[in-house]
Amino acid sequence: MSTSDAFRAEVGGAADAGPAVSGGLLDVLSLAAVVLDDRGQIVLWSPQAEELFGYSAEEALGHFAGRLLVDERHLDLVIDLFTRVMESGQGWAGGFPVRHKDGSTRLVEFRNMRLQADTGSRYALGIATDQATLRRVERDLALSLRLISQSPIGLGVMDTELRFVLVNPALAGMTGSPAQDRTGPAGGQTPPFLRGEAVQALMREVLATGVPVLDRFMTGDTLDFMAGDALDASEREHAWSVSFYRLGDPAGRVLGLAVSVVDVTEQHRAAADAARARRRLALVADASVRIGTTLDLGQTARELAGVCVPEVADLVTVDILDSVLQGLRTPGVPTGSARFRALAVVSAYPTEAARAPDPVGEFVEYAADRLVTRCVNTGRPVVRAKVTGQDMRRIARNDESAAVLAEAGVHSYVVLPLVARGEVIGALGLMRARNPAPFDEDDVTLAGELAARAAVCIDNARWFQSQRHAALALQRNLLPDRPAHRPGLGIAHRYEPAGATSEVGGDWFDVIPLPADKTALIIGDVMGSGIDAAATMGQLRTATRTLAQLDLDPAQVLGHLDQGTAGMDHTFTTCVYAVYDPHGQRCRISVAGHLPPVLMRPGRPPELLDLPTGAPLGVGGVPFHTTVLDLGPDDQLVLYTDGLVETRDQPLDERFRYLLSLLADAPHDLEETCDLLLRELRHPGDHDDVALLIARGTAC
Repeated sequence: MSTSDAFRAEVGGAADAGPAVSGGLLDVLSLAAVVLDDRGQIVLWSPQAEELFGYSAEEALGHFAGRLLVDERHLDLVIDLFTRVMESGQGWAGGFPVRHKDGSTRLVEFRNMRLQADTGSRYALGIATDQATLRRVERDLALSLRLISQSPIGLGVMDTELRFVLVNPALAGMTGSPAQDRTGPAGGQTPPFLRGEAVQALMREVLATGVPVLDRFMTGDTLDFMAGDALDASEREHAWSVSFYRLGDPAGRVLGLAVSVVDVTEQHRAAADAARARRRLALVADASVRIGTTLDLGQTARELAGVCVPEVADLVTVDILDSVLQGLRTPGVPTGSARFRALAVVSAYPTEAARAPDPVGEFVEYAADRLVTRCVNTGRPVVRAKVTGQDMRRIARNDESAAVLAEAGVHSYVVLPLVARGEVIGALGLMRARNPAPFDEDDVTLAGELAARAAVCIDNARWFQSQRHAALALQRNLLPDRPAHRPGLGIAHRYEPAGATSEVGGDWFDVIPLPADKTALIIGDVMGSGIDAAATMGQLRTATRTLAQLDLDPAQVLGHLDQGTAGMDHTFTTCVYAVYDPHGQRCRISVAGHLPPVLMRPGRPPELLDLPTGAPLGVGGVPFHTTVLDLGPDDQLVLYTDGLVETRDQPLDERFRYLLSLLADAPHDLEETCDLLLRELRHPGDHDDVALLIARGTAC
């Protein structure tokens, strides 16, 4: 077998491809450009060529390409192909093994063509890429919907003044001018995409730094690369990928700039569609994380609205039916007017349109012909892809709001029902103003998915708020009113429920009048939350009041309460029970697993009482102890539940020190002391409720 035959066998006949127009899709991101003079010596060498073949420009430039890149047994065929390209002026396309600098042999895909300089000199321009990479890209593109398997590539060389010196027919054809007319400054017949100041600055930067700019996408029609934003909607959009890279000679002198242009219209469209689909899938997934982070009704509505902007809409409203808030169900299919409460209004950007919808928290009733009313009555989306003046009057709350929305450019509207557990609970309103696209079927489907997910979260928040309000009402009704004046004792107290997104707990306190001017003080915390904890607290309060009238020792009272909790659902309760005798100025106190009280005496620092802690009520079998301490005039006893001092991010000892420091500088007025402790020790959104009771000894 001859050398030529061996070469042809190795490359699979590619060498016989002969003269051809560029027939395979070359990945513009990895193109290597090599220019040979008519003797076969390398005169131009792009940075991508160094990456592909391993030789730097300094190592390659000035060398005979055949000797540098081709195995000796294939040299005759390569010289023959080079001669054919240079003499006929026709290009050659194919792949063959090239010798890399590291000694390995790699299959490289080539596009070779002759270039004519304005001086009459002829050059051979070789565009090359790794064949495995090219095949991988072609396979990927073949799997993509509507992608072009092959794209024409425009190639040109500019000098340092950004004047064309070499242009291939593909680049010339992009503006309908022959290649010989493409010399001269970058203007006139030059493709418009090279005329802009920003592009000119970009090319100068590539000349100065040598850092190539690859894959710069531009859109427009074939006559104006830069007119993408100005095209009529009826005109077909095209997209091109443009790359710039610097060229140098053997001495390292910068000779000019190489330009490559690939039509990627179909890829661009497919990529845009795929990106849009990915964004929307991500939005649905994101909604599962971002919506329903709390059980606050307003916060949940704001989270839904926040997810919808700006991907789905520019302005979003969330409203809930008043009948749902009231716990009322309308039998049959509603047909009349509907009363709403606005939960959220969120815009994608600052706009006057945000003040047009109903203010958050406001109740409003709309007639049956309003679009939002029709939506909740039918349980179906109402879409107005193009809003008319009549539509606007059925969207806005009044004529003034309609004018504001129109002035803001609102042109498309859709309202979707919020359906939870088979019941319509409200509506999600979407408007577009800055986004020029009208709502379509895909938008409605996406918004419907978001509304369906959010409706359950909103309904959960609504049920939670309803249950919380019921528990809080029960809690407050079971707690004592402001206690009457007790002999020898000044009293102040507070109860503060947990944050709006937390359930009501079982904290309580009581001040119980006893015979002989005595007073019983109790504070406790039922483990658990909600109505059950409040109900258990009520049972314990009643039992404590009954036992207190027997004038038993505090430890005995706790013992009886411990036995009584055996039949309750919430069996574990901590508490402190104390009985004060103003005549003896003595206080008998017993603890059931509760935090220690604070004793304050004039002229002394406040101290945590070191008392036998016992065990919570309901544990059973653990004895309780009574401690007797003096409580004279101006002495104070501070009782509290754990919600005052326990936090998730600070040690309990540190919180105790802070409590004592606050009490050390507390005002004389007990009410002001209560306010001080709650203000300094509590934070918005705390997840536990607090009961606080302060007693001060006074002269009888």
